Amino acid sequence: MLLNLPGTANTAVTCLDGHPMTQQGRGGVALFISTIASFLGSIAGAIILATLSMPLASFARSFGAQEYFAVIVMAIVAASAFANYGMVRALTMTVIGLLVGMVGIDLNSGVERYTFGALSLYDGMPIVALAIGLFGLPEVLSNLASPTPPRVPDVKIRMRDFLPSRNEWSRSVPAMGRGMTVGSVMGILPGAGSLIASFISYSVEKNSSKTLDDFGKVAIEGVAGPETANNAAIQTAFIPTLSLGVPGDSTMAIVLAALIFHGISPGPNFPIENPDIFWSLIVSFLIGNLMLLILNLPMIGLWVRVLSIPYTVLFPCIVVFSCIGVYSVRFATADILMVAGFGLFGYLARLFRLDAPPLLLGFVLGPMMEENFRRTLLLSRGDVSAFFDTPLVIGIYGATILLLAWSSRRRLASLARKLAVLTR
Repeated sequence: MLLNLPGTANTAVTCLDGHPMTQQGRGGVALFISTIASFLGSIAGAIILATLSMPLASFARSFGAQEYFAVIVMAIVAASAFANYGMVRALTMTVIGLLVGMVGIDLNSGVERYTFGALSLYDGMPIVALAIGLFGLPEVLSNLASPTPPRVPDVKIRMRDFLPSRNEWSRSVPAMGRGMTVGSVMGILPGAGSLIASFISYSVEKNSSKTLDDFGKVAIEGVAGPETANNAAIQTAFIPTLSLGVPGDSTMAIVLAALIFHGISPGPNFPIENPDIFWSLIVSFLIGNLMLLILNLPMIGLWVRVLSIPYTVLFPCIVVFSCIGVYSVRFATADILMVAGFGLFGYLARLFRLDAPPLLLGFVLGPMMEENFRRTLLLSRGDVSAFFDTPLVIGIYGATILLLAWSSRRRLASLARKLAVLTR
């Protein structure tokens, strides 16, 4: 949020409002709210994991390939419907993301796709290079291209200046509640994960906000909601991992592999058969989230002091550390070149008023969307009606249509208000 550099892909949404708040000298408040939201989201997810693990696992088991495909469609529509620069531009970026997500070797046929013979692309585009290139470097390039040097935000390094106002609390608390709900639901769906949760949460906040024009500028809900959602989803992702043996995301896949390596078989009766491991995990979550508060809140002033560094020093450091971070993932020089390429693309996209987050979402969801599309057609022997053959999937598509209609109505109302102001 301070430098517009998402630490992970699922925190990219938080930058949309967190960084503008930083530019207005409210970076400390954004960090404070994000810390509280992360803590509450994680605690809520851990409580749900401890109390509702088995019934929610049964609910997740009812999801087939067509239901997952419908959920992915809803996530794409949700991210596009409430984009800052219009739905058509957002869908364009989403399609680009879907195409970029197809780069690599097709796991079903073994065919190379869009690799152009480059060995570094056989495993696909690295998501870290994409995220840093789209969000971090365009910020640097935009400031360097500015005729006047960027102004260092005037931030007071006092704890009381980092506390949200009463109005910000009143807007943040309901957003955290909605974020808990979205994150908890998305977390129990295998493969959905925290990235989809953060995007849908941001869309929900835009949908329910009375100050739609604040989003992308100073909307504290745009920080509180997604941060709560992605942390709740991370915790509830343990439900399908432990109860079904199906990893909720890539991190859960590592946890699942570790359990199997030690001879522990996840399943519906995991909490009963392995109570020592299950409850030790719950306690470790609670301790870890408590440490989150103890370490982060007192150090907000230290993080904000980064903004006092002159930009002539800060910008080269951002580029260097971004390259080091990307290189450390796969130790491939080509990844650094990808960061530069995505950075240039992100800068040009910013000039043409194209949103970067939908591209990132399309990149992540592309392989999942393709896999579930193929699986549905395979199981139905090519019958397209299989995409609409259950009440659950029809309900998901219905919710998607309602979401689209609601967002269109809100956007038209916002345009009408702007026209009314201009014609006065």
